[in-house]
Amino acid sequence: MQIISVGSSSSGNSYIIATEDSIVLLDVGLPAKRIVAALEEIGRSPEDVDAVLITHEHTDHVKSVRAIGRQCCNASFYASRGTVDNTKNFEYIDKDRINIVSSGDSFELAGLELGTFSLNHDAAEPLGFTISENGEKLAVVTDCGAITEDIFESIKDADALVFEANHDENMLMYGEYPYHLKVRIKSDHGHLSNECAADALASLLSERDEKEPLKIMLAHLSFHNNAPFFARRTIEDVLAERGFSKDIDYTLDIASKDEPTYFGEQE
Repeated sequence: MQIISVGSSSSGNSYIIATEDSIVLLDVGLPAKRIVAALEEIGRSPEDVDAVLITHEHTDHVKSVRAIGRQCCNASFYASRGTVDNTKNFEYIDKDRINIVSSGDSFELAGLELGTFSLNHDAAEPLGFTISENGEKLAVVTDCGAITEDIFESIKDADALVFEANHDENMLMYGEYPYHLKVRIKSDHGHLSNECAADALASLLSERDEKEPLKIMLAHLSFHNNAPFFARRTIEDVLAERGFSKDIDYTLDIASKDEPTYFGEQE
């Protein structure tokens, strides 16, 4: 399973999950031109896309639903009822191509096994997704203010995680954002801080007995309230304090805001 972050930040998010026999897009909050270019970089075309998974209706996740629906003409869309009803661009997608899913659903698609779970976020009905093939499981957890027991249970056996580390708490609280926005971001229905992400990852690692390292890609870093250096340092320091070793217990990548990031292939 090849995982590519086309770009990930508060400005826009989209991921490609590719196998030999299938292509899935998860969120399309970037210009369609960028998403198509990333597909072409791995030798795939828009017509090859089997499905588009949408987590929630915020613009940085649904900006290109209409354009991707047109260019990825063979793709079905999967989203919650709340997301579809609150995303204007779904009006331009043929209803026969839209599949409504709910938290706890599992289904097969193009040789993949997909699962859903609820996210703690201030959206109508946000969902996280798991994608499995041949015993390998990916879980994508972004736009989530807290890791609930249900989320933990859904992702604890994942082999790879795209995991939110949105903000450094000090940068957020001493930064330029208005107070009400700071409160929203810090809330249990906002975004995970570096510190909260580190605690959650430590708990996940403590549940693992696999010999292979847990592959982690930190995602959705805030441009204003975080930096890759701070996110990496916080995560690695906390995990080291909990007794976990990089490259033995886990590997760590960080999704770029502006360029494709190939999960597990960073220098």
